[in-house]
Amino acid sequence: MYWPVPASWTPHDEAELVAGWRLWLELSDRAWPTAAWDGTPAGAVRQLRDLLGACDEIETAYRAAADEPSPGFLSLTQGLAVTAGSAISLWFDDFDQLDGERAALLHEDLARFAEQAEQVLTLLAVNGGWAGLDEVRRRPA
Repeated sequence: MYWPVPASWTPHDEAELVAGWRLWLELSDRAWPTAAWDGTPAGAVRQLRDLLGACDEIETAYRAAADEPSPGFLSLTQGLAVTAGSAISLWFDDFDQLDGERAALLHEDLARFAEQAEQVLTLLAVNGGWAGLDEVRRRPA
């Protein structure tokens, strides 16, 4: 499942700017499996589950701090949850090592989320004022 990313985003207040920054940091750091990944589909989507927990914390803190939460920002976090949720629901209990066919299927499911995450990262960076940091993040190591 895919949730469209808004074409633009403008932080309406400091609470939304802080929430956007926190979301950008989480997506920059936790959207991809790390070198510690155990090679199972469940291990790959565990990282997404952790990320969704962070998104929930960000949204909860934002709702508490904002005078009037912006539907545009909330759609970013909710869209990530919908897109990640479909991959999580398919793979969360699969602890078998991957073969070529299953690896391709997992890759396809994770690629949908990765595309969504990259669009959200770009939107947040460009409109949040930290595009320079995003350029550094995207440089090859």
